[in-house]
Amino acid sequence: MARATQEQSEETARTVLITAQELFAEYGYEAVGLEQVAAGAGVTRGAVYHHFRSKKGLFEAVLDEAQSQVSAAITQAAPGEGWDAIEEGCKAFLRASISPGVRRIMLVDAPAVLGWTTWRRSDARHSARLLEEGLESVIGPEEDRSAIAALLSGAMNEAAMWIAEGGDIASAERALSQILRSLRSP
Repeated sequence: MARATQEQSEETARTVLITAQELFAEYGYEAVGLEQVAAGAGVTRGAVYHHFRSKKGLFEAVLDEAQSQVSAAITQAAPGEGWDAIEEGCKAFLRASISPGVRRIMLVDAPAVLGWTTWRRSDARHSARLLEEGLESVIGPEEDRSAIAALLSGAMNEAAMWIAEGGDIASAERALSQILRSLRSP
């Protein structure tokens, strides 16, 4: 039997990742087995193990993909610098975080399945990094920026969960705008 080319291997891994993200988003980590992922992706369970080593390894890759999608939404919504860009980026984070393919993976299952340390490391590589970079242009000392970024990040994660549980996104965005306005220098 001929070995798969690098391109075929990458395509298989991508198909498995997309299938897993859809299944984890809809049913949650606990309810999805690797057999389901393999069947949905049209590959063997061995192929899933080959690319991701374990269900947890696959889920970690799915989290990274979900975080990347959120980061892309933020970058698209807020390409500039300054408070207006920060506000638009924060609102984009809320909207992207509550999307059906992201919310359960990123905000519900990831902290429970992977632990806070892994979840925070993933967040730091993605949206938290963007928030800190945005704050660089408007907040003085680095220590203050890091603290403000941590506080805003936590507030936005909680707001995303609140929205996903039936809260009004417009209300959350207005409250977020008020918080950000209070941080601006007089």
